Amino acid sequence: MKIKRIEHIAIAVKSIPAMRAIFEEKLGIPMEYEEHLPEHSTSLAMFPVGETYLELLQSDKPDTGTSKWIAERGEGLFHICLEVEDIDAAIVELRGKGIGFQSDAPKIGHGNCRIIFLDPKSTGNLVIELAEMPKTGGHGVVHTPA
Repeated sequence: MKIKRIEHIAIAVKSIPAMRAIFEEKLGIPMEYEEHLPEHSTSLAMFPVGETYLELLQSDKPDTGTSKWIAERGEGLFHICLEVEDIDAAIVELRGKGIGFQSDAPKIGHGNCRIIFLDPKSTGNLVIELAEMPKTGGHGVVHTPA
């Protein structure tokens, strides 16, 4: 399995606009894009820092993973996402090493990436996402006006 980089560090928040103001106005990190993933009832905003992103996640329903995380632990670090070259090969390799997954197969996530989450029971309770970037390069998203 080839891990290319830390693609993003996800932060669960109650309000993207409130945290965006901190990132942009206080820290000087401009937002690159926002995206809504209706199938996950989640909005996200991506802030580039070098080759990695800080990803803000805000859910619009109380029964999503992000909302449950905030209810149990408060706002803060949610997961890390590792970019892999070939997600299918990574899944096969990790399953062979006894790693479980939260779903049977990759799904489409942020920026049209193919994503899958490892089962935290297999990773010392750390939430890890794998992402394979679209072959078109970049995140391949339609940027939403902020």
